[in-house]
Formats: sequence, C-alpha cells, structure tokens
Amino acid sequence: MGEKLSDAALDTILRTARSYNGYLNQPISEDDCHAIWDLMKWGPTSANQMPARLIWCRSDDAKAKLAACASGTNGPKIMAAPVTVIIGHDENFHEKLPELFPHTNAKAWFDNNLPLRQLSAMRNGTLQGAYFIIAARALGFDTGPMSGFNNAAVDEAFFADTPHIKSNFISTLGIGDPATIFDRLPRPDFGTFNSVA
Repeated sequence: MGEKLSDAALDTILRTARSYNGYLNQPISEDDCHAIWDLMKWGPTSANQMPARLIWCRSDDAKAKLAACASGTNGPKIMAAPVTVIIGHDENFHEKLPELFPHTNAKAWFDNNLPLRQLSAMRNGTLQGAYFIIAARALGFDTGPMSGFNNAAVDEAFFADTPHIKSNFISTLGIGDPATIFDRLPRPDFGTFNSVA
C-alpha cells in the first residue's frame, strides 16, 4: 500500500479543486503540456491500451478552429484560455498493443471487431481524460472540461486525416482566475448514490 497523500495534496487534486471558466494571463508552455502528459500516461487502462489522442490547441489559429465548433459561451472560453485540449480516442488503438502490451497477442482480441474497439476506446480514453485533469491539478494547473461542442465538426476539423480518431470532450487549461468560478455545487454523501453488496 502506498503512502497516503497529505490533506493539502488531496485538496489540490479533488476536494477544493474547481473547474474554471477563465484564467489569469499566464502562458502555458509546450514543456508544461509535456509534463502533464508525462504524468497522466501512468494512469491505468485495460491491457495498457492507452487509446487517448490529445491535441493541445495553443495557437490562436487552432483555438479559433476549435471555438468555431463550440456552443454557447464555450467559444469565448476557448479563445481566452492559454490552451484548450481536445481529448480524443483512437478506435484503432489495438495496432499499438504489440508494443504496449507485449505479454500476449492482445491485438487479436480486437481485430475485426470494431464495436468492441469503439467501446473500449471510449471507456479507456475517458479514463485518460480524467487522468489529464488530475495530472494538471497535481502539477499546479487548472482545467475547465466541457462537452458543449459539435463532436462531428471537431472530428472533421482536427481528425479528418485520421477518421479512426474520435473526439470525446475538450478542456481549457491554465492558471485559473478565482473570479470566474461558481459557488461550490453539492456533493452527496456515500449513502445517496452508493450501496454495498
């Protein structure tokens, strides 16, 4: 069993961490993006599938292309954030399994079974998206995950050359501006949504 994290660390990762609607004027470097990936990649996925494929939109052109696919107030949020990340997943992730899971012929489990690959890519890619949020917070950054955008438009704009990669959700990234968050929303006690069998 690993060492329990401090209360301060638990607050940073989950308890007092927030989703931000805006950010301070502090840039996020490409090295920062690498650091987040180099931490989040250690999160577990089934058979080490690692289907997540991320596009880190740092340039104004990339952010404008993404903002054009967003709904409501999400477009301006994307443009104002230092970085917005597209969290996608590769439905052909199994092609990498000989390298990522060499213990057995795991690729054969998914050959000629697109529905199984789609389900597994979505499930494990979503896990990796959650690891992205946790890793960013652990390294001192803030995020603003969102689903208010047109997936098909994002896929056409960013994954047209790789149609086997599908967008899942997007997230702004930066140093959060406390003035842009709402009051803390409810989090029910264990008994509300859980049972022990």
